Amino acid sequence: MARQLAPDIDPERFQTRWYEGRGFRQAFVHEGRGGVALLLIHGWPETKRLYWRVIQPLAAAGFEVIVPDLRGFGESEIGPDGLHDAPSSSRDLHALVTDGLGHDKIVVAGADFGGVIAQDFSHRFPDLVDRMVIANCPLPYDREAMAGLRTRGAPETLDYYHRQGTDGDELLAELSTPQRRRRYIAAFYTSRLWAHPGAFTSVTSGLGEYPDVEFHTEPFGDGPRLRASWGAYESRYNPGARSEPVLMARNDRQRALILYGPSDPVIAPDFDRMAATIFPNHVGPFLLRDCGHFVPWEAAHAFATATIAFCSDLLGARASQ
Repeated sequence: MARQLAPDIDPERFQTRWYEGRGFRQAFVHEGRGGVALLLIHGWPETKRLYWRVIQPLAAAGFEVIVPDLRGFGESEIGPDGLHDAPSSSRDLHALVTDGLGHDKIVVAGADFGGVIAQDFSHRFPDLVDRMVIANCPLPYDREAMAGLRTRGAPETLDYYHRQGTDGDELLAELSTPQRRRRYIAAFYTSRLWAHPGAFTSVTSGLGEYPDVEFHTEPFGDGPRLRASWGAYESRYNPGARSEPVLMARNDRQRALILYGPSDPVIAPDFDRMAATIFPNHVGPFLLRDCGHFVPWEAAHAFATATIAFCSDLLGARASQ
């Protein structure tokens, strides 16, 4: 008998669609057509499944929710040029929402690497981005404005960063089976304590007993895609892994909603204050109790309702048309 999955962890809860305008097949979920366009960008080690808990309430509120798998992640193919840095994904997503879906104005949300892409996207295509939602992600450093702030995550948590950025081939060779690859990813949801304690079940043996972790790690069993997903880290160390310079700087143009899960050891402890300096026209920052790195999953209700409130004027205007 087939196992009954809760909607939150059912891979088939939302239909996957495809866009091929950039030379590869990019997978995305597309719900609530005709609403206010909202692009949700995942990070690492995540896929579009990070947003599974918020897609339905956001679509019900009047958003046209667009949730892609970045190149090399999830169901999307590896980039044809072999590059997987933030500017490459920015251009992929620009093509998807403009040429693919026909939008000329969108709201952009991102966390982790998705937050980096959202920042690059907002500077690269400023006329397209109406406003932004930013959570738990790297930020540009402003020495003067951030003086006295804690601007670095815990050093002992960052071993993965250097390894994935400089030693990807050897690391992948060690992760020689789908099970080993998924166990590697599972640690970021559990034993590495990126999430608030209890947000995901602990893994002590087979993954099958832990359906939430299984749900998030399943896409990373594929070796080539896992290797490609480390391109974001390689681009920090190797100029040859960069398609072009990433655009991250103070943003005086777009209004930004800042959300922060403080139970997160890899993001700067003063992320909220740092983000407030980078986005002077901001709402918040809002600190989310009992929430760590995976904000749209761990604090789904807060993420959805805050985004709805932040965009209430856009939603109201669309509803009256």
